[in-house]
This record gives sequence, C-alpha cells and structure tokens, in this order.
Amino acid sequence: MYSKFTLARKYIHYWWYASNKKGHGVHSPFVFDFIEHVLNDRKQYPVYQEIEQKRNALLRDNRVIVVEDFGAGSLHHSSFSRKVSRIAATSLKPKKYAQLLFRIVRYFQPASVVELGTSLGVTTAYLAAGNPAANVVSFEGSASIASIASTHLSLLQPSNVQLIQGDFNQTLPLFLANATSIDLVFIDGNHRKSPTLDYFTQCLHRSTDATIMMLDDIHWSAEMEAAWEEIKNHPAVTLSIDLFFIGIVFFRKDFKVKQHFAIQF
Repeated sequence: MYSKFTLARKYIHYWWYASNKKGHGVHSPFVFDFIEHVLNDRKQYPVYQEIEQKRNALLRDNRVIVVEDFGAGSLHHSSFSRKVSRIAATSLKPKKYAQLLFRIVRYFQPASVVELGTSLGVTTAYLAAGNPAANVVSFEGSASIASIASTHLSLLQPSNVQLIQGDFNQTLPLFLANATSIDLVFIDGNHRKSPTLDYFTQCLHRSTDATIMMLDDIHWSAEMEAAWEEIKNHPAVTLSIDLFFIGIVFFRKDFKVKQHFAIQF
C-alpha cells in the first residue's frame, strides 16, 4: 500500500491531468453521456438516506468479531479480532463512490451483478437498489463479516441479493461454472495484482459485449496500478475510465478504437 503522502501526490497528479468533470474536451459521445447522466447526477435518491442510516449504525457498533483473512492465492488463512465500527470506518466504500455504484446500476440496468467483497454489505445494498429486478450475487470470505452483512441487508429488505461466503478461490469458480453471463462486476476482494487479474480473467469468460467491470482502489499500491494497466490494455477492453479510486472497463465492440479516459470525480 502506498503511504498517505504518495497517494496524495498521485491524486493531485490525476486531478491535474484528468478530463474536466463537466465533460469539456471529451470527444466520446458515450463517455460524455456517462459524465452527464451518471457522474454528475446530483439527485438525492430516497435509498441514499436509508442505506446511510445502516452505515451509521455500523460505525457505532462496538462488537468485537473474529475476522478470517484468506488472502486470495494463499493456501491458508489467518484470523484476528476487530471492532465492527473499525471495519466500517476503514473498509466500507465512502458514500460518494457507493452512491456512484447505485447510479451506474440504475443507468445501465444490468440483469446480473457480481460483487467480489461484500464487507458489511453497504455497497451490496446500493448495487441491489439500483435495479431491484437484477440478480445480485455478492461474495465474502469472512464468515463473521458475512453474517453481519446478511443481517443488515435483511433489514434493508432487498429481495434480489444472494450472499456467498467462503474463500473466493473455491466459491467463485463454482458460481461461474453455472453462470451464463454477467452484466456488471465490482471487484473489491483483494488488493493485490495476481488475485485481481485472476478475478478479472475468470469473470471475463462470462462477459458479453455489454458487460461492465469496475475495480476498487486501482491506485492503492504499485501492484494495483500494475493490475489496472494490464486490465485496461487487455485486447477485450475497448474503453476504460479512471476515477482514481475506481476504475471502469467496457467491452463494447462498437468502440472501434480503444480509448482510455481519466475523469475528475
């Protein structure tokens, strides 16, 4: 993981060179439309308040739980104790980005959504709320964290979420073996190059021309930046959007020339 100083320096560099968040200078109609109707959508949807209330409850939860850390790619896992409030403060996606996930789902209306890394279920709830008709499957390695996520999701009452608990190395291949296609993927399961590329490749086998893949913390470390570079330059990727803390790739074949965008957000 980069130090706070290095991350801040990289963010300043990104902001300086990224396209204006109003879309000035962006010549792709698709990307301009994405900026206009998704990134710059300032509407306060009712679901925002409901889910953020659950986030606040997690931030006040002082229970201590034992968390299993599988570490994707390893043959064993370790366990350690943490407060739920601490997990909520450090692991949950900030509402700015969690609500962006909601708007992406709301705008593109994917029928099948896969999330690698449920954590405490906040982003899961936003993904599910974006399209209540979608089938949302979320994977979480830790049994104790998955249990809390399940409880909070049941309070929010989304009827379209399936939570799968266990080591991604075992649960993801089993799920994909029976899946036909995936319309949207959010990869937030392991911040290392090899596992990230592995998840991308596995999900790519179930992608279509309309599939959207999103990756969390693409500038979190040198490994994650290397993974992001490899993914956005993959032959199947025709468009990438760098929002610094989230990277998005598209596979649309009607984009004849591969394009990469960094956009202020």
